[in-house]
Amino acid sequence: MTSTLHDLIAVEPLDTSLRDTLQHLIDTKTKPPGSLGRLEGLALQLGMIQRTTRPRIERPAMIVFAGDHGIAEEGVSPYPQAVTVQMVANFVAGGAAINAFSGVAGLTLEIVDAGVATPLPASPTLIDAHIGRGTRNFAREPAMSRDEAIAALAAGAARVRHHAALGTNVIGFGEMGIANTSSAACLMSRLCGVPVAECVGRGTGLDDAGVAKKRDVLAAALERHADARDPLDVLATFGGFEIAMMAGALLAAAQARMVILVDGFIATSALVVADALARNVRDYCVFAHASNEAGHRRMLDYFGARELLALDLRLGEGTGAALAVPLLRAAAAFVNEMASFESAGVADRSDRDE
Repeated sequence: MTSTLHDLIAVEPLDTSLRDTLQHLIDTKTKPPGSLGRLEGLALQLGMIQRTTRPRIERPAMIVFAGDHGIAEEGVSPYPQAVTVQMVANFVAGGAAINAFSGVAGLTLEIVDAGVATPLPASPTLIDAHIGRGTRNFAREPAMSRDEAIAALAAGAARVRHHAALGTNVIGFGEMGIANTSSAACLMSRLCGVPVAECVGRGTGLDDAGVAKKRDVLAAALERHADARDPLDVLATFGGFEIAMMAGALLAAAQARMVILVDGFIATSALVVADALARNVRDYCVFAHASNEAGHRRMLDYFGARELLALDLRLGEGTGAALAVPLLRAAAAFVNEMASFESAGVADRSDRDE
């Protein structure tokens, strides 16, 4: 194991020492116990991650990683690979859904070229961190080398450390890359032990024949690379540069004790990789939503996760994660701003006459 990878996977377990104190604080707010539902569990998680009884949301950020995939050559997406660079230009210009949603949520938005096939013009709103100009076609050969995978992990981690230095304590990750649902499906199948047929969905809109072809292509690729079992080898074989950078970003965010907002199918596949490398990462994650992409529900079940939102989203870009930010703000606000029964002079259930 390289020193770079060793440093990346050093993630501390979640500190639960404040659990009882936080739970008492939540339970004694001026409300019936449990009446704020999922927000109460969210507040508890925020407090434990931040190691405080006064959780806060500071400079929340969204990083969208973009990369192209060689597997697109196999016709597994109805869209041409050129759409990746076109959409990245749209992000940079401020015209995509994630731009709109980041504005609503008060998120700092960063766009990262992790490995787009077509070089992009320089822009102050675009970080050029590309490892290569798209991965290789994993139907025929590994998508990247182990060294490239490690470099991508490190590059993703570096972006998180940049934001941590600026005060960010809540972060989400989005992605863009034609054919990246194929990469995610293979990562899921191999690392979660789920038959590939249960991982494959319509992606950007395949018809039934297209889904069948995609399933056959991915099944053959998994068979071709049957010996790839180690998490790093699985990432290098089937991953994308943007997925690898998200995995590194997840590791670094957990190391920094950030609250991590997990988006949909692609972003959760990156978490599957990060989790296989460092199991404690999952404790820092808030699962923002359940994607409408086939396979995402199985991923959530793999983590024993309950999503905050179920809006039938399947766009990616970090859109579902962005929409969950107001819920985090609400969870922190009720802990910090609601009165307790004692401070408000309101009778608790325990105060009633016997």
